[in-house]
Amino acid sequence: MVKMSVDPVKVKELQICTSSNGEKRESWKETDELQEDHLGLTAKPKQPKPENAVTIAVSTRVLFRTELEEKVFEQHGVEEYLRYQIEHENEPFAPGPAFPFVKALETVNARLRELYPQSEELFDIVLVTYNHAHVGIRLINTINHHNLFIERFCMTGGSSPIGYLKAWQTNLYLSANAEKVREALTEGIAAATMFTTDKRTEVSETQLRVAFDGDAVLFSDESERIFKAHGLDKFFEHERENEDTLLDHGPLKGFLEALGKLQKKFYAKGQRLDCPIRTFLVTARSAASSGIRALKTLRAWGLEIDEALFLAGAPKGPMLEKIRPHIYFDDQMFHVEGAAEMGTVAAHVPYGVAQKHNDRQNSGVGE
Repeated sequence: MVKMSVDPVKVKELQICTSSNGEKRESWKETDELQEDHLGLTAKPKQPKPENAVTIAVSTRVLFRTELEEKVFEQHGVEEYLRYQIEHENEPFAPGPAFPFVKALETVNARLRELYPQSEELFDIVLVTYNHAHVGIRLINTINHHNLFIERFCMTGGSSPIGYLKAWQTNLYLSANAEKVREALTEGIAAATMFTTDKRTEVSETQLRVAFDGDAVLFSDESERIFKAHGLDKFFEHERENEDTLLDHGPLKGFLEALGKLQKKFYAKGQRLDCPIRTFLVTARSAASSGIRALKTLRAWGLEIDEALFLAGAPKGPMLEKIRPHIYFDDQMFHVEGAAEMGTVAAHVPYGVAQKHNDRQNSGVGE
């Protein structure tokens, strides 16, 4: 007869936030809970501590499709909105623009757990929403319906989530609310605004693919300011004169660093060619005249980019259609919209001088 252990498994207690006041939160509690089925044969994955994890905070409106619910709120107010959500709490939301990205994160986690069973260096996904806690039941039902592993919620009841993002040690925040994204960037949190589009290209189910613009995303907007103020010739001259001077960091440099850290865990196991994370630089810079400074900066930072595309001003949409990233980050709405037209899920990083030319905003009741 095989003896089965019934020792409790240490897991993190699920914590749901109900307001945001920026105050320091209590430390994470260790609780002894059985995370096994009734036979004691299986266990849920262990939640990593925030200081060890790559924390991705996603809003309800980008993880799921909530346009109908938004209309109820806009037309009938908050009380009818809450009533509607409760009446439909057994009806799962459809996947939104961030859904394939989150599924890809979970795929990477599964591979990491196979190679490093005890490691907490994983993606940790936090659902952040302005919604009242009453809506939580529908959200949990939806998460279970889609087989997502999201145990951490932050439901702020209409208050700003930014204080909590800092407490979660968030590495990336994705929201449909452009105002909150700008607020997060001001606080030093990597963030981007996502939009719901009807056309969406199929993406890999086995490899997370993330594409970045260069200036004002990975790098500062220093060079872009030269271009906006003095034109293309002056920009090229500036880059040649400063090719050995490193660019300053942009708002998403830290997220690329976090991806690189996880990639190296696969490289250490001899899986460089089978790594489930792949990164791309897709920039309007020209390779010969201004690309060398970007590449030297990445190398000096100790960051590897798997593929670099210097388009010399050509449209990015067709290239992104071939790359098929789960998400593409750009600071200019022109490129975000062009990518979306080709079916790429693109996210806007409202940072730098280009924002004087971006006037599109997207905000509402939900996160």
